[in-house]
Amino acid sequence: MSELKSFYGRFSRNRIAFSGLIVLTIIVTGGLLADIIAPADKGRIDLEHSLEAPSLKHPFGTDSFGRDLFSRVTHGSRVSLTVGFVARTISIIIGLVMGLISGFYGGKIDSVIMRLADITFAFPTLLLLVAIMAVVAPGISTLIAVLGVVGWAAIARLVRAQVMTIRKRQYVQAAESSGIGTFSLVFRHILPQCISPVIVVYTMGLGMTIMAESSLSFLGLGVQPPSPSWGRMISDGIIFMRSAWWLTIFPGIILSLTVSSLNLVGDGFRDAFDPKYVYTKEKD
Repeated sequence: MSELKSFYGRFSRNRIAFSGLIVLTIIVTGGLLADIIAPADKGRIDLEHSLEAPSLKHPFGTDSFGRDLFSRVTHGSRVSLTVGFVARTISIIIGLVMGLISGFYGGKIDSVIMRLADITFAFPTLLLLVAIMAVVAPGISTLIAVLGVVGWAAIARLVRAQVMTIRKRQYVQAAESSGIGTFSLVFRHILPQCISPVIVVYTMGLGMTIMAESSLSFLGLGVQPPSPSWGRMISDGIIFMRSAWWLTIFPGIILSLTVSSLNLVGDGFRDAFDPKYVYTKEKD
């Protein structure tokens, strides 16, 4: 509990990162309470009021089908954040397991896993995602699975390096020589030491995952209509950019704020977990 309190103290002193956390909390809360703060039906078509400019009745205006854009952007945060969080969690689990196995056993197993990671790194991430999504049936479940599987390699390499370093420490070698089982050795002595960097990578990669989902939806390979998605809304609004700027501006602003906030929070976590950062700040 004292370590958690100390971590929060270091993080809260980073005003930029803490501001990012506040903005992120507002966006997440807005998505969770979308039915309350945006009661208008996100899918209700009203062609008589299409492409209306922002007003008190429609704060973000309406789209080409007369649907309330504020409601669609707010409900779209549920889709984008859910896809991002779930897909990133899948990547973390796969990468963590692969990294633990590779770093702990080494040898041929390590070579095979690292060559698989190299194959993943050989392709630009977005190009690889587009190629896979062009083959499989697009949809939210498919999108989550593809994003989750593609993003494991960098995490596996990080965890592998951590495990190989931790295995050389005296307390781990002492535990291993005492006859402790492999399961206990990994989950009691090695895995807890890998959590801090994994949390940082998870947070910083979350913004990239949400951006990848929006990019695929923008290209028509991600979330499919009528489900609201920030990327899809930006794509649909491009042709009306001069006459109805709000169709792209508002989803773009929320997407940018979300990704920027996640990056700031990730930077804050990294600094708060960094021993050098801790020593310097506490000494000051």
